[in-house]
Amino acid sequence: MRNEETYDIFLSLIRLGIGHQPVIKLPTIQNWRAIKQMADEQGLTAVALDGIDLLSSHNQRIADDMPQTLRLEWIGEVLQNYERRYKAYENAVVSLAQFYNQNGIKMMVLKGYACSLDWPKPEHRPCGDIDIWLFGRQKEADFILKKENDIKIDKTHHHHTVFYWDNFMVENHYDFINVYGHRNSKMLEAIFKELGKDDSHFSSVNGDKVYMPSPNLHALFLMRHLVAHFVSVNITLRQVLDWAFFIKAHGKEIDWEWLESAFKEFHFEEFANCINAICVGDLGFPVTIFPKVQFKPDLKERVFVDIRRPEFGEKEPDSYIRKLIYKYKRWHGNRWKHELCFNENRLSSLGRSLWGHLLKPHSI
Repeated sequence: MRNEETYDIFLSLIRLGIGHQPVIKLPTIQNWRAIKQMADEQGLTAVALDGIDLLSSHNQRIADDMPQTLRLEWIGEVLQNYERRYKAYENAVVSLAQFYNQNGIKMMVLKGYACSLDWPKPEHRPCGDIDIWLFGRQKEADFILKKENDIKIDKTHHHHTVFYWDNFMVENHYDFINVYGHRNSKMLEAIFKELGKDDSHFSSVNGDKVYMPSPNLHALFLMRHLVAHFVSVNITLRQVLDWAFFIKAHGKEIDWEWLESAFKEFHFEEFANCINAICVGDLGFPVTIFPKVQFKPDLKERVFVDIRRPEFGEKEPDSYIRKLIYKYKRWHGNRWKHELCFNENRLSSLGRSLWGHLLKPHSI
């Protein structure tokens, strides 16, 4: 079966797995190993399995064609690496919030955990590190953490410190984004800091408050995060689904006039339009969750192809020199992405980035 056909089947399984209709009539012959690999690469191993479990309503013979050893391997991976890990991840988030609450510090979660709560099955979103914002009290919180728990604090990164809590890496943000990345980063960071003062959104878990970003903050932050990853390396369908599920859950709470104005000001508008179009046209979300879906078809397809088959998706070389050469090639090859998402000179942007790396050499 050709790769494009295999991808269409994979995409149909993803749509089924999130409760949407498949885009094609599924054939009976599958390259299940290739589909599993696609799911792994896109961070959607569990969602694809959800789609397979729902095949009985469409064509049970398709699922029956899967080798039993692969099915058991797939199920075991979802149980271990998704469901059990998510439970441990959630427990770590809550216990960390409890520690800060006991010390009079409010903890807001960003991205991962906050996004997972909008998914149909939060435990089927892969969980990585824990991103937190402590309402400007990062230094004080790190001091207390080190003093009371003797936890090592890594200060070699831009815009956050790093430590480990219950075996999960935590990024404790003092800035929401790396202010050395682009010309408008400091202006954007000032907006995030202002929005980050809002403490009216939270969940109560076992009596402990875990604060959430306001819808406006999270909308702008998620899109900026997508932009940064897309331009520098690549993004996955899992990240696109984070955006789609967030909009589906909180779209009516967003000040869309303000958000679209911010997208336009920071040059995210066309990219955001492409992401919205992918959410609707390729992932099956209702068009009504967005105030509008206007996009350039050729540009949208180019973005979608890069998500499916990123030109620079392979692992970076281990050798320092080869890594620098690879990063230069990627930077040069991704120039169309930079032009799409950032209204600034690429060499000027590179200079800012290099200066940032000089300030924090471990970030190279």
